[in-house]
Amino acid sequence: MTRPSAVWRWFRRPAEGPLLSVVVPVYDVVDYLPASLDSILRQPVSDFELLVVDDGSTDGSAAVLADYARRDPRFRVLTQENAGQSVARNRAVAQARGEFLTFVDPDDELPADAWGSMLATLRRTRSDFVVGNVERVEGERRFTTPLMARNHTEDRLRLRIEDRPLMLADVFVWNKIFRRSFWVEHGITFPEGVRYEDQVALTQAFLAADRFDVLSEVVYEWRVREDRSSATQKRAQLANLVERFDTKQQTAAMVREYGEPRVLDVLYREVLPVDMKVTFGAAASLDGEPAAAYWEVLRDGMRALWREDTVPWVDVRLGVALRLLGWLVLQDRHDDFRRLWDLVEADAVPVEDNRYRHPWYHEPGLPEALRVFRRTPPTG
Repeated sequence: MTRPSAVWRWFRRPAEGPLLSVVVPVYDVVDYLPASLDSILRQPVSDFELLVVDDGSTDGSAAVLADYARRDPRFRVLTQENAGQSVARNRAVAQARGEFLTFVDPDDELPADAWGSMLATLRRTRSDFVVGNVERVEGERRFTTPLMARNHTEDRLRLRIEDRPLMLADVFVWNKIFRRSFWVEHGITFPEGVRYEDQVALTQAFLAADRFDVLSEVVYEWRVREDRSSATQKRAQLANLVERFDTKQQTAAMVREYGEPRVLDVLYREVLPVDMKVTFGAAASLDGEPAAAYWEVLRDGMRALWREDTVPWVDVRLGVALRLLGWLVLQDRHDDFRRLWDLVEADAVPVEDNRYRHPWYHEPGLPEALRVFRRTPPTG
């Protein structure tokens, strides 16, 4: 493939608008914002407008944005009272003028040439959008998550979601470039006032696309902030759990309406369960009244999703330990669930004949697929 940094000038549009609109929602990220903005400004593809929405920041982020805007005419800074990331993104998209549309979170950074290959691919394929690979950055450690690696082993062009249903698990908006006309035509928006807004919008995009492209190249650096609370702590919030199951239900409803059985099967079997290990960990971390309330939502949410007429929980694509934990949730066996979690976390499940035989191994009615763990319990 021709190096995009050498060919991006082919894409220049007439004077009515820039090639690319870049949307950045900002709220209290002053320690990370300059590095993120600098990574955008360094891009070889320079024909872009930068729509930055200050979502009521209180930490000096607004002053940083004002300084950058004075120095670079591509900045368009919008301000609003704090209303959340979805409102900020939707507002910016409504004012975007570019032929293409992309997103960046202000605590992340872009690699040296994030957009070149994606834009070159879209020009060649005429697809509705393109998806690139993501590198997760935790301090000095850089890695690609297993699920991201599965989806980006090689370039795949002009796909429909039937060709690669597992792409529904790519619920991030910032590793993609969309044709803005596609986004507008299909009325794609981020649900406002909730967390996990990306999954609903991205599911809508994948289902609506006549074709999309998938690249193996890393186009985004997803940084874990040092001051960010642990995932388990956030997941232990009851409102967080309610919103996650609501998002799963919205996603399932859209895919059911789409009407492709294989896509629906992959959704239930592989996509919807991907975050359940952290959810189980949150459930096991709580005590007393919060634990009871969380357990009730978890149990009812799982029962509503994984049924005999969708995909039974025992058949999802997770390790045996996680499937057994989920089975205990569905059976409303809170004490057994916590006991198993503690055993697995401590690597203390009894071993017999080089296999883990958990305390419920001989229980009548236990699905055969859940009787024995592998020698090393899977992490999911």
